[in-house]
Amino acid sequence: MKTPLALIILLALILQDSLSMAAEQPNIVVFLVDDMGMMDTSLPFLTDAEGQPQRYPLNDYYRTPNMERLARGGIRFNQFYAMSVCSPTRVSIMTGQNAARHRVTNWINPLQDNAGKNGAPDWNWAGLKKGDVTLPGILSRGGYRTIHVGKAHFGPEQHEGAEPLNLGFDVNVAGAAFGAPGSYYGEKGYGHGTKRAHHAVPHLDKYHGTDTFLTEALTLEAKQQVAKVVETGQPFYLYFSHYAVHAPFESDPRFADHYKDSGKPANAQAFATLIEGMDKSLGDMLDQFDELGIAENTLVFFLGDNGSDAPLGHQHAVACAEPLRGKKGAHYEGGMRVPLIAAWAKPNPENGWQNRLPIPENTIQPQVASVVDLMPTILDVADLDAPSGHTLDGHSLQTLLLGQPDEQRQEQFLMHYPHGPHRSNYFTTWRDGDWKVIYHALPEDSTTTDDLRSSGIHYELFNLRDDPFESTNLAESKPQELERMMKGLIGALKDHHAVYPVDDQGTELRPQLPHH
Repeated sequence: MKTPLALIILLALILQDSLSMAAEQPNIVVFLVDDMGMMDTSLPFLTDAEGQPQRYPLNDYYRTPNMERLARGGIRFNQFYAMSVCSPTRVSIMTGQNAARHRVTNWINPLQDNAGKNGAPDWNWAGLKKGDVTLPGILSRGGYRTIHVGKAHFGPEQHEGAEPLNLGFDVNVAGAAFGAPGSYYGEKGYGHGTKRAHHAVPHLDKYHGTDTFLTEALTLEAKQQVAKVVETGQPFYLYFSHYAVHAPFESDPRFADHYKDSGKPANAQAFATLIEGMDKSLGDMLDQFDELGIAENTLVFFLGDNGSDAPLGHQHAVACAEPLRGKKGAHYEGGMRVPLIAAWAKPNPENGWQNRLPIPENTIQPQVASVVDLMPTILDVADLDAPSGHTLDGHSLQTLLLGQPDEQRQEQFLMHYPHGPHRSNYFTTWRDGDWKVIYHALPEDSTTTDDLRSSGIHYELFNLRDDPFESTNLAESKPQELERMMKGLIGALKDHHAVYPVDDQGTELRPQLPHH
């Protein structure tokens, strides 16, 4: 049967339309590293009094030349916040909402509701579901090929959110309900057939029995997906979410020699090899974009999903993210400050896209921003809108990406964790300007390591300008400031329709103003 001419013309017009749309939209990459904090890199993010990058000992321990390469061509943020555990951040990237609003306030245990003994009973353990408004969903409908590679952790097993294809992605490689990989070793089938088979990474059978490290296998898969879509001329959104550097801390043999004389314990050396392997992956992707001739039209956001999990010391001390205090899961800055680098994969001021968003090279942006800002920023760049009924807690980073201050922007961040036992239990932190308050709902409740993180007190108050490493609790000496900050915290939780931990009788434990 011959195809009618009118239909051929119509199909040609549709194809031409989609190709012109492609030319009108840049490629966007979110390169997300699991459990990577701000100090797990040779690239300094912290600055001195003059705003110049300042190196600390950990910057000399880790090796991340490709992060340095990306940052040379773009801007890095040194006060960028994520939630202090993984699933809340991941759902925030997907929705543009704070965890207090979407209510995925804890990491999602894939098998059972892990609210905790006094945890908020109506938190969102089920995670994302079909039909939820998501960033990849909007991009997919707006002309993008949406690719998920690596760790998902958006919902538990037997729930829709366990499968990224239900959440707006056109492709899913290796994403499942769990957060930690069964194994990083191809020889162990990435967990298949081992004691950790319940966390076996899917879709990578072709590498089983080989010496292909998980980070490398995911990179090969990501490159293959990118090459495929570039052939079609369609723009892509690549959400490349590494399982690295999450435990188990299995050493990447390609880099082990770099750390063997460091004097650090074996697990800390293994952690450093995972960091270096992740960095090699970043470099390989940048090289591929260049080889395919798409680097100038490709915008890369590199970030971590929560504070560092480096096995270097106590979770509430200055150790794992030194000089920041705390680590993943903690209420201190080391638990929720993460690296963010934004850059065109290959800077070229003549490029049309880069003309519209001229990101300055090798610049540090000191203003406060957070993971909820990624979705509105990416939609801005793609010239797409979220549905009118969808609340966005974030604001576009367009002005900040230009290296300029954004006077309209509030320097605020809310981190709500109504769960336990964990590294810090039942806490809320509120950052507003230079000040940060921490409220402990059950201060006598001991953590997973049986210590009281707050010496049994409800309130901690820090001035981050004068005391960036949180050494002096001002809650008693600055009662008016404490009251002002607690009013802000209580108001922010209310505005987000947050859920709260409960006492042993099931009564909500809402934050209280201090009694003078």
